[in-house]
Amino acid sequence: MINAVFEKQIPAPELDLSNLRRSIQEEYTAVAETPQQGFHFHTGRPLAHMLGYRDKWLEGIPEASIESFAGTGNPFSLGKLKPGERVVDVGSGAGIDSLIAAKMVGPAGHVVGVDMTPAMLAKARRAARETGLDNVEFREGYGEALPALNGWADVVISNGVLNLMPDKSAALQEMARVLKPTGRLQIGDILVQKAVPASAKRKIDLWTG
Repeated sequence: MINAVFEKQIPAPELDLSNLRRSIQEEYTAVAETPQQGFHFHTGRPLAHMLGYRDKWLEGIPEASIESFAGTGNPFSLGKLKPGERVVDVGSGAGIDSLIAAKMVGPAGHVVGVDMTPAMLAKARRAARETGLDNVEFREGYGEALPALNGWADVVISNGVLNLMPDKSAALQEMARVLKPTGRLQIGDILVQKAVPASAKRKIDLWTG
């Protein structure tokens, strides 16, 4: 399945990657620090309910983490994680999915959340300390260069982040690299049914939400 994805390479649009990442960081810093201000996308507990997150999954998750949730799907709808599994959460944000995953895999499992926005990482780390879970950690990094060992993970989850990366092939290859040969992807994201014009792909403000 993963190899089939790589057979058709998706060309990355010509963008100033530094400017794009800076714009995305600014947007999601606001989501982390002032989630109540309102955005052009849904956030928080209402969004989690819209996406089918179960109340029992959210039990014990700090409200500070939930309020900055900005996913686009529900990676857990593709299957519950198993006790003892190792998980990488690509674009972990304020940590809601990583914390849910940590509860699912239990003390014998381990979760690594990866995000590039310092404000989100700080919020996720505070939430982890508040829950008392010691089987989850958050590392700074990019989806195209994950700070995780080859073949370490049983599962890679991601929620609303792949669509923000211009080089999706590189991101998917990184996910494949950190997965065990028997590993699996559980991704919630945005799909479009019509080709996006090249002119639109070059507009950074269209990438940030």
